[in-house]
Amino acid sequence: MSNILEVRDLSVSYGGIQAVRGISFDVPEGQVVTLIGANGAGKSSTLRSIVGLVKPAGGSILFQGEELKGNPTETIVRKGITLVPEGRRVFVNLTVQENLRLGAYMRNDDLLKDLNWVYDLFPRLKERNWQAAGTLSGGEQQMLAIARALMSRPRLIMMDEPSLGLAPIIVQGVFDIIREINRRGVTILLVEQNANMALKAADLAYVMETGRITMKGKGSELAENEEIKAAYLGKARK
Repeated sequence: MSNILEVRDLSVSYGGIQAVRGISFDVPEGQVVTLIGANGAGKSSTLRSIVGLVKPAGGSILFQGEELKGNPTETIVRKGITLVPEGRRVFVNLTVQENLRLGAYMRNDDLLKDLNWVYDLFPRLKERNWQAAGTLSGGEQQMLAIARALMSRPRLIMMDEPSLGLAPIIVQGVFDIIREINRRGVTILLVEQNANMALKAADLAYVMETGRITMKGKGSELAENEEIKAAYLGKARK
């Protein structure tokens, strides 16, 4: 299986603080890959550097074999990568459909097919098509943020803490949607503090600690790792 994304020796710094310290990892095409770790481990900085929101201090970011580093965010989105940011960040004064159309702002073709596709994925959004995004629940806003990202027709969608602040029953629904998006052919790179849910969803997982990758493996294997259980799953070692 070929890699859609290859990150090599990536470093990210903010002033004198090094948030990401020379990490390397791969995202195989068609898979769900997760980065788990404590808050401040460098996970979000990694995603932001991939999509061009943060300039890396060093390293290489290859998407389908092409170097991304140095490209502006809009160019990276055109190449087929989108980011669902932490905190959802929907446009609260715009309707659901207006938010979705903004997700396709760089396209000049007919959006009807894609609108129908995301409404098929998110029937609740179709019901609230003309409702202001600010009146949606937290779970509905997260659905809208994901659907908006899908409107650019990405090959790779990156999600930053999609379960943050959501009730457990809503979190399960969000992860069901993540699996369905992947089944429909979109590769997913997921940053998530809810390690239990992330590892269940992931084909491949990486553990980040203080800016470094300290462990990798299949999601199912890391979910059974005693160190991971103790550190991230709230289960003490036997």
